[in-house]
Amino acid sequence: MSKTARSSILDLLAAGPVIGDGSLIAVLEKRGYVRAGYWTPEAVVTHPDAVKNLLKEYLWAGADVIQTPSFYSHDGRLNLLNEKGKLVDVTAAQINEAACKMAREVADEGNALVCAGFSPGISFQQNIGEEAARREFESQAKTFKEHEADIDFYLGEFFGYVEELEQCVDVMKTLKKPVACSMKIGAMGDYSGVTLEECAVKMANTGADMIGLNCYFDINTSLKSMKRIKKALDAEGLSPYLMCQPVAWMCPEAENNIKGVHALPEAPLGLDARVMTRFEAHAFARSAYEIGVNYIGGCCGCESHHIRAFAQEVNGDFTQFIFQRQIKLQVR
Repeated sequence: MSKTARSSILDLLAAGPVIGDGSLIAVLEKRGYVRAGYWTPEAVVTHPDAVKNLLKEYLWAGADVIQTPSFYSHDGRLNLLNEKGKLVDVTAAQINEAACKMAREVADEGNALVCAGFSPGISFQQNIGEEAARREFESQAKTFKEHEADIDFYLGEFFGYVEELEQCVDVMKTLKKPVACSMKIGAMGDYSGVTLEECAVKMANTGADMIGLNCYFDINTSLKSMKRIKKALDAEGLSPYLMCQPVAWMCPEAENNIKGVHALPEAPLGLDARVMTRFEAHAFARSAYEIGVNYIGGCCGCESHHIRAFAQEVNGDFTQFIFQRQIKLQVR
């Protein structure tokens, strides 16, 4: 997609498909920069060149948006790790500040947008209370507010509970920029029993500009879920933009397990043989766009060649004959 200087994400979505970036923490762990199993992004401060180079890979692969490398960077998560003896020597504020600056610097090399990512806290899951949960999002918002000139829109992602997502969107909207939100759910709905369709309607009713799914499920399961989401929204007369960022690993046996890919015995470190091919990535991007998904990106395991396949497929800037044999996904 052609971009003008610092276009709005809403303008890009209205003009055609937007390509997001790919996996951060999982790829950095594979390259040796992140501790396995805890998935916090202190590498932004401790190994900035490694993180920056990864973001550049996504940019030059065709991403229209670079997300701040700040997943799970909030005081609650970092303090929890320190309590468990997995010491983190930097603060969430330091990580988020570095993440904002780095994402902006990389995005400007290719005239891309910057998305600041909010993550679920720990207070909601521990039943500490709504006020405590909101304070965790407000803490994340504080650093992002200080760097608002670097940020084009906000995304609350990786939510297992739609009620917690609603709290996050409420805080993100106070920052007065476009807002997106996504959940790590599939066919079984959220962790408290809210159906996939009900979650879709609740997400849309927050007033978020874009809603969808990320992580936990593969391209086939995600496509099936996005079809159900689109149908539910149409039935209610709701029309937010749609986004989808699946994992790279093919895990059909996890389709009806709420834990998704993490229900597999080889997760998270033995999934290499399950990585989708470029043909499958092309087919996913085409199917997602035909369903009505406006923002197509990747989550855990998705690397730059997958992002390149997404961009090539929906933007048409590749040699057609090379991909004439691409796999057709069966979306039920």
